[in-house]
Amino acid sequence: MEPTALAITMGDPAGIGPELAILGVSALRNEDHVALAVVGDQSRLKLAASILQKTGRIERLPDFAVVQTRHEIDAVGPNPNVIGVVDLANVPDGLPWGEVSASAGSASYAYVVEAVKLAQSGSVDAICTAPIHKKSWELAHVPFPGHTEALATLSGAGDYAMMLRNQRLRVVHCTTHIAFRDIIQRLTPDRIVRVARLAHQYLGTVGISAPRIALSALNPHAGDDGLFGDEEAQILRPALERLRDEGLPISGPWPADTVFARAQTGEFDVVIALYHDQGHIAIKMLGIDTGVNQTIGLPIIRTSVDHGTAFDIAGKGIAHETSMVYAMRAAIDDARLTARPRSQR
Repeated sequence: MEPTALAITMGDPAGIGPELAILGVSALRNEDHVALAVVGDQSRLKLAASILQKTGRIERLPDFAVVQTRHEIDAVGPNPNVIGVVDLANVPDGLPWGEVSASAGSASYAYVVEAVKLAQSGSVDAICTAPIHKKSWELAHVPFPGHTEALATLSGAGDYAMMLRNQRLRVVHCTTHIAFRDIIQRLTPDRIVRVARLAHQYLGTVGISAPRIALSALNPHAGDDGLFGDEEAQILRPALERLRDEGLPISGPWPADTVFARAQTGEFDVVIALYHDQGHIAIKMLGIDTGVNQTIGLPIIRTSVDHGTAFDIAGKGIAHETSMVYAMRAAIDDARLTARPRSQR
């Protein structure tokens, strides 16, 4: 059996990403048929490892091996005491923890660019990203507001969407990081149709051949026949009619105060959420440390933690890796479910 190779980006070097990378790899590197490589800065990773050892989070300092090719990544995989690093050596000496900076933004963006190249070349089967800081990207003049947009452009994706998932619920978002007053303007039948198609396509690739898709309503009680708003009639129902004409198994619009509860008990395979907090609250209520952020619609597999850089605790050796481990496992699982022989990649 070929090992499943996963690239983990180090994230913002001033945040908890370096610590999460060490802890995540340490948690999974003893598993069979898994090869892991951190895309980052070897010196920063060594510093993070020393901090984690001092706080008792890891027993011993790992060795590091610089890797680049698929063969090198696979070769490091079986060694439980060695962490493979795609070393970009781009973090300035003495970079302070917990501070926004152009240097950190430029470094973390470079890790994303390199990870996409590795995935596109077949050197890895999937990528998992540690958190970046959007302000640091802005200071570094990165031409994207965040991971999702960068990954879509770098990988050549067309339509894409954010999906949050845990062991009990999947939620795909129609809109994400926009002001609440702008939601209705962005929430068009075309957007809902595209997102539902992406959700249906994704579920098919991971083995759910007849997925049950639920569309969340926008207004209380799904508008209650226009009593609380007409968006359900004017925006959501036209989208539903188009999707049903295409044969997609979608139902709704269901009131948001019940649809997520119904989905987490198994009635639906995925819920289409209409805005950021509608979907995020549902996932995080089930466990803030177990959520996984995944971009669907990309030609590569990408997962991420469902939290930020945590500058307030960065460099202290107290970060929790639970979300990182869940995200890494999710990427590995999806890579295996969608695996093709290496000669066909």
